[in-house]
Amino acid sequence: MNEETPSNAVAHGGPRYVSRLTRNTLALVLAGGRGSRLYELTNWRAKPALYFGGQYRIIDFPLSNCVNSGIRRIGVLTQYKAHSLVRHLVRGWTHFKKELGEFVEILPASQRFSEDWYQGTADAIFQNLDIIRSEMPDYVLILAGDHIYKMDYGPMLVSHVESGADMTVCCLEVPVEEAAGSYGVMQVDAQHRVLGFQEKPEQPAEIPGNPGQALASMGNYIFNTDFLFECLIEDASRPDSSHDFGHDIIPALVDSHHVHAYPFRDAGGGRGYWRDVGTLDSFWKANMELVATSPPLNLYERDWPLWTYQEQLPPAKFVFNDEDRRGMAVDSMVSSGCIVSGSRVVRSVLFSGVRINSWSEVSHSVILRDVEVGRRVKLRNCIVDRGCVIPEGTVIGFDANQDRENGFRVTESGLVLVTRGMLGQPEGYM
Repeated sequence: MNEETPSNAVAHGGPRYVSRLTRNTLALVLAGGRGSRLYELTNWRAKPALYFGGQYRIIDFPLSNCVNSGIRRIGVLTQYKAHSLVRHLVRGWTHFKKELGEFVEILPASQRFSEDWYQGTADAIFQNLDIIRSEMPDYVLILAGDHIYKMDYGPMLVSHVESGADMTVCCLEVPVEEAAGSYGVMQVDAQHRVLGFQEKPEQPAEIPGNPGQALASMGNYIFNTDFLFECLIEDASRPDSSHDFGHDIIPALVDSHHVHAYPFRDAGGGRGYWRDVGTLDSFWKANMELVATSPPLNLYERDWPLWTYQEQLPPAKFVFNDEDRRGMAVDSMVSSGCIVSGSRVVRSVLFSGVRINSWSEVSHSVILRDVEVGRRVKLRNCIVDRGCVIPEGTVIGFDANQDRENGFRVTESGLVLVTRGMLGQPEGYM
């Protein structure tokens, strides 16, 4: 097989060709966002550092995708309240060996090219052009660091090269009514060449040959490296630009250059699993999906492992088996270090180090790390932030008006957020 012939390589599977492409790719993960719609959950941490799925942080998903795809030169761009994110990366992601051509490096906002911090997604990459030049990859893969999904970036790289594109945008096929007012939408021709970009349109453009569906940008891009330099240097010189890929770069390119849209699909050809957990309700829902018998996101696949830093903790324990005091959890995920003592947990996710004390009931809730739930507590439809101590006899999630009066945040759907500050306890857990 000729490694220099993309079409032949793809037709025959082309693992060596894909491997060459991934080796010659530098991934840059944008992880500086606050996630303001998560309210108090991101008061002390950037959104990519937020916990997810029992023992992970959101940043682990794009990083694991890179490693599993064979892309092992990775930079993580940080900015907003990055301490917990940096600590997690240092503990869990610095074992790569630079001398073997692999690394995960932290690239904080450090005013390398101006007196400003990162002003937008494009500016964040621009301020690290010298680092990109030092690596001189053939391709640069730019990833949002705050979404939940599993994706092999290899086929996307092949599609980028075969299409002859200057830039490729990874997209999700979504119903038009779902895309309306919510996503940046790509207008494409039958070959998925981008003809235009719509920012959260009320009437999204449909996919040719696929009526009722639109192509929503996932915020993931591939650039030919030299072309990326040209785009960013030109954008940086424009005082009227917001220096953002979606708002500025893509609209400026579609008329004069080849921008390609790559639909993200699963192994069966259907819409790939992707979640933007940028609101309290979406964060709660995505965690709740994991406790289903056949969840849409399978965390147990050994051929696509999710890597993270995990403190060495003892196994979860369930104690007491009396009729009115039985430690049990059903349709739930219970992480290491948890103790369910004479209490009942139903359709919930317990992160590491959680303790649920006797005669308590926790249902349809997401309990983050190191929470202690006192005796005779009832929690329903809650997100409880790390380190909270829930006093004995507390009832949350059964009366929205009472929950608001008690200082908790209640969403329109009735979901309740509980943090240490709301409980009158010292804040700062990350």
